Formats: sequence, C-alpha cells, structure tokens
Amino acid sequence: MIDCEGLVKIYKTDDLEVVALQGLNLKVNPGELMAIIGNSGSGKSTLLNILGGLDHPSAGQVRVGPWDLLKITPDDLVKYKRETVGFIWQNNARNLLPYLTALENVEMPMMLSGKVDRAYAKQLLEWVGLKERMNNKLHQLSGGEQQRVAIAISLCNRPQLLLADEPTGSVDTATSDLIMNIFRKLNREIGITIVIVTHDLSLAGKVDRVVAIRDGLTSTEFIKRNPNMNTVGGEEEHSGKGLQAVHEAYVVVDRVGRLQVPKEYLTTLGITDKATMEFDGERIVISPPKSLGG
Repeated sequence: MIDCEGLVKIYKTDDLEVVALQGLNLKVNPGELMAIIGNSGSGKSTLLNILGGLDHPSAGQVRVGPWDLLKITPDDLVKYKRETVGFIWQNNARNLLPYLTALENVEMPMMLSGKVDRAYAKQLLEWVGLKERMNNKLHQLSGGEQQRVAIAISLCNRPQLLLADEPTGSVDTATSDLIMNIFRKLNREIGITIVIVTHDLSLAGKVDRVVAIRDGLTSTEFIKRNPNMNTVGGEEEHSGKGLQAVHEAYVVVDRVGRLQVPKEYLTTLGITDKATMEFDGERIVISPPKSLGG
C-alpha cells in the first residue's frame, strides 16, 4: 500500500533550510494497522502530510497503491485525495463544521464530490457508536464523540488508506481505548490500511507494528508477536491474565544494507561517528574503534 524509498523533504525560506526527511524508507502492506512514533521534529507529521497529499516530497520515491506522489499532477492529486485516502486531524476544528449536525458533517464531503449517500453516512456513524447522536450539533457532543464523527468523515469517500494524526491526543484514556477499538474493528472488518502518528507510547501495544522515526529516518520497528506462537502478527491468545502479546524490536535495514542502531546502544558502547564490525559466521558484532596506536 505504501512504499517510500530515500524519501526527502526540504523546507526552504530566504535564509533557512530545514531537512525534515533525510532519505526515509518505509513499507506498509495492505490491511496493516500500524503506528509511527517519534519525538517532536522527527519528521513523522511531515511523512503523514506527504502520504495524505497535503505536502509534496522534495526527492526520493513515495507510492501509495498505484499513485506516484512525487510525480503526481495537480488534477490526479485531487482525485487521489477524493478516492484513495482519508485523513483525521488531531484538532477537531479542522475536521468538523460547528453549525452542522454530526450527520450533516459526514455528508458534507460527499456533497462536495457530488455523491451524497445518506444511508452510508448513517452507517458510518453507527460504526463509530453514534447512532443515537447523529442529529446532534457539535456543541451537544463531547470531545470524544466529536473525534468519532471525524473518523466517520474520514471514511465517507470509502478510502483504501486511513491516516490519523494524534487521534487520541486530546481525549481521556477510556475514550482513547474506544477510538482504538473502532480502528481495530474497521481494520478487521473492511480491511482498510490504517497508519497512526502518535506521541502516545501506550498505543504501541494496540497496533500490529510500530515504526520509530528519528531525525527524518526510520530507526526501529516493533512488531507484535504472540509469545505462545512462532508467527509474527498472530492473534493474541486468551489466558488467565488476559490477552498476552509482545512487540519484538527490529533494527531497520534498507535496500543498500544501511541500518540505524538505537541511540542508547551506541551511547552505552561509547560509539560516536565510527565503529568496528566483525562477522563470525552467525552474528555481527559492532564495537567501538580499536585504538590506532595499539
């Protein structure tokens, strides 16, 4: 569904140049439910905006399904945003029109594309648990209910890819769990690919894969693996202690063999700009450089 290779994004002003993405590599398979995490300034929101067609890459490769977002024309970009991708903003003010009801908010994008389907709009609101609230205006809805309306709006164009920017950032824990349950249900029942950008590390246990971004590059992946199974991404088994699942950590290796070692490992080893590497036939050992004088 998503294939980024050497993706670069540079922001320029008259006297400043900021490289937000420095050759990022990322693959997301159809039907995945995954999260992208990283500190502020790591490039994760820039990546999400590029995937959503809201920003244009500077160089590299970025494809979503059949669409090449580096070479896409303005007319095709409109078609891409209308037909392929759904987007959820963290700030509800960017998702919703306050003077409309929940149902009218979901119908608005349909109206703009000339394809109003009231029955489907109602179905979407039922999916997110707002069957009894669809005729309420925004001031009559809680923040969590408004965010669920935003989820329904993002699905009104029947997208193949759903992008969510901090979807649980402004709600309490109970509402966050409810929203994540909605994402899991949508992912499982209609097979939509969902990519969530978040600061919330607790979400890591609620998705199948987590990709960490550092300094505009993918650095580490965490893939859900059941400790009682040998397959990655399997269903969790129920035990007396509840659902048991772990995330195995992987260092990302790109197509030319480059990898990013977690920063805390390098700090512990005292490695800065150079390291020695040895291969014993079974494993690779990375060490601080040996003294040149020794």
